[in-house]
Amino acid sequence: MIEIIEIITRIIAMIFAVIGIFFFIVGTTGILRLPDFYCRTHAATKCDTLGACSILLGLAIYERFSFDALKILVLFALVLISSPTMGHAIARASFRRGLQPWRKVAPPPLIEEKKEAKAE
Repeated sequence: MIEIIEIITRIIAMIFAVIGIFFFIVGTTGILRLPDFYCRTHAATKCDTLGACSILLGLAIYERFSFDALKILVLFALVLISSPTMGHAIARASFRRGLQPWRKVAPPPLIEEKKEAKAE
């Protein structure tokens, strides 16, 4: 019976670790691909919050009821509170300093389209 509980605990911890790795990969891709500072900040905070918290939760489950699990849960709470707060503070300070958000601009019309428009 104890072995079954240990196996289930490890599987749940592994699932949380995989979820965390997924969010780190998605967040890193967002940092590399998104167009401006605000979007990249959003991706970085998602990566930190969801990725790190999932991995920490998986580690806490893996440790079960121990003092190490309690320390990991404290880290979980700190990351859960501090990461979105810092992301918001950095984005707000940048906006107040005048950094404009990215806006999608339509591409200029092609020369042929301009000629067709003039002919009509």
